Amino acid sequence: SQQGCDPFAQTQRSKLQHRRARINQQINKEMRMRAGAENLFRATSNHKVKETVALELSYVNSNLQLLKEELEELNSSMDVYQNESESISVPMIPLGLKETKELDLLVPLKDFISEHYGEEGVLYEKEIKEFMELRQAMRTPSRNEAGLELLMEYYNQLYFLDSRFFPPTKTLGVFFHWYDSLTGVPSHQRALAFEKGSVLFNLGALHTQIGARQDRASLPGLNQAIDAFQKAAGAFNYLKENFSNAPSLDMSSASLTMLVRLMVAQVQECVFEKMTLLRAQNDFLARLQLAQEAARVEDVYSLVHQTMSQPHVKDYVPFSWTTMVQVKSEHFKALSHYFAAIALCDCPAPSDAELLEQEKAFLQFHVTMPEGPSLRVLLQDPEERRKLGKAHLKKAIMKHEEAMRIHGLCKILRKMDILQEVLSFAHKRSLSKYSEIDHEEDFFETGEAPDIHPKTHQKPEIKSPNFSQVKVTDLFHRLGPLSVFSAKNKWYPARRVHLMRGENGFGFTLRGDSPVLIAGVIPGGCAAEAGLKEGDYIISVNGKDCKWSKHAEVVQLLKSTGKEGVDIGVITLQGSECPRAVDRKAAVMSSGSGMLKSNKENSRKSLMNSKSASTLLVWSKKSKRSKKSTYSGVPFTAVGDNEAMY
Repeated sequence: SQQGCDPFAQTQRSKLQHRRARINQQINKEMRMRAGAENLFRATSNHKVKETVALELSYVNSNLQLLKEELEELNSSMDVYQNESESISVPMIPLGLKETKELDLLVPLKDFISEHYGEEGVLYEKEIKEFMELRQAMRTPSRNEAGLELLMEYYNQLYFLDSRFFPPTKTLGVFFHWYDSLTGVPSHQRALAFEKGSVLFNLGALHTQIGARQDRASLPGLNQAIDAFQKAAGAFNYLKENFSNAPSLDMSSASLTMLVRLMVAQVQECVFEKMTLLRAQNDFLARLQLAQEAARVEDVYSLVHQTMSQPHVKDYVPFSWTTMVQVKSEHFKALSHYFAAIALCDCPAPSDAELLEQEKAFLQFHVTMPEGPSLRVLLQDPEERRKLGKAHLKKAIMKHEEAMRIHGLCKILRKMDILQEVLSFAHKRSLSKYSEIDHEEDFFETGEAPDIHPKTHQKPEIKSPNFSQVKVTDLFHRLGPLSVFSAKNKWYPARRVHLMRGENGFGFTLRGDSPVLIAGVIPGGCAAEAGLKEGDYIISVNGKDCKWSKHAEVVQLLKSTGKEGVDIGVITLQGSECPRAVDRKAAVMSSGSGMLKSNKENSRKSLMNSKSASTLLVWSKKSKRSKKSTYSGVPFTAVGDNEAMY
């Protein structure tokens, strides 16, 4: 079975998660104390008690403030997740995993099995323990493909848990506890959708950590980082579209929108880095393209910054994130102007053959046309090129300085040497270029350079999770085919019927398999005499369990009986005394408003075939009973498809 990481192995990241778990518990404790103190404060009329409680409240609140600051610092430990390569890459923002409390399902599931399925709960202890081990493992996934598969496997297994143990009308009575990834505040709910949503969040978070640790100085590393951030965006986006009413802030719609945009921006930054690796930088068009790519990165980061500054988001996004995003926005704006200047000043004036192509590219390069001569003249006149280049460098230097100023405002970012290095390197590079092209005899006032039109050659994709890549087997397979034996169906207690074979056979028609259905009973025949009804499912023959048996197997068992007859175990679904009701629509999982709902997800059409309940493709599942037919007035000789009379 799948393993999580050893939670005691002291890697840098596991130390972080340990500190995160410890802070989460302390926040939990302080919040309980605060709730108690607030209740007492409201309830008491005694002035002295009120004063003492108010003092205690201020103490608890300042404690909470300190804990939240400590957690914010943890959420900003980007360096732990970065790669160890020698080359300098700008740090990316990874997310910490949501922590959860242990969950003991042994008693609730055993009780449900005996109450609902009428079987001995004790016989399923092995399966229940296996499920709980899987849950335990997915709390500490490793930061690689195996960790992602572990989360997917658990997520897919929840589909079966939902179908088997969560009827639409009531809950199991267990609470799922998860801590907010950003604030550490605990939430709990009975809805399984909260568990699913939290696992999905962690899938996205794990992708961000995998993306942040890639060595982006090489092409394979860059492509892996792009893939990881696109999949992270996909997981957060899927969560936003399929789950609503989340009890914790990190899974609110506003927060997920921000995370999707942040991931898209990080992809766009990797695309820029890829361009710098791939292109010969000395050519005019390549440099224009780099300038436009940088402008595109600036564009997406300023959108993220706007999103982070919105009322519902800005209070709990770590200040270091907001600062980092703003720094990157200014930094890439500076780079776009720097590359524009380099294109103009370091590339020779075009030959007649190149002129047309360069003019065409330059036409769409600026947001507004630069002042001065026509483009054609500008491109062919080195002095005009130097003038415009100088204007671009002046703007670049202003933006570099702004990026460094903002960076200096955040004490957490100030500690990040890598970022400091990148910013000051870019700044010095622009300064030295400026002094190189600045002539002492320049008497003209350097104009205002227009901004560069953002454009990318590789648009980021939001890649939704592909749940079907991890095949899982229903751990509770022994309960029988889900088309019948699910939490939403109810059936009357199993009946044992002794059946003799008459000269015309048993007197019933059978249809389908897993489980085989009695589709019709001939009036006055042996089956009718024995009390079998149309709509009964055969679950055993002579004590052999037939829930999963194919049509031919059941027929074989029936045919091999002698004069002594045969014992058949049958069940009848409640409210479906005729076979067509088996096809009732899958119930939508939404237990009570205000809970996290995953209704869109559960009612989605599925590719699942009830005949092979061992593989899981997507979410909801409708039983594929073969063509419906009822036999009110039809003579029994006219037997329909897949049906045979015995």
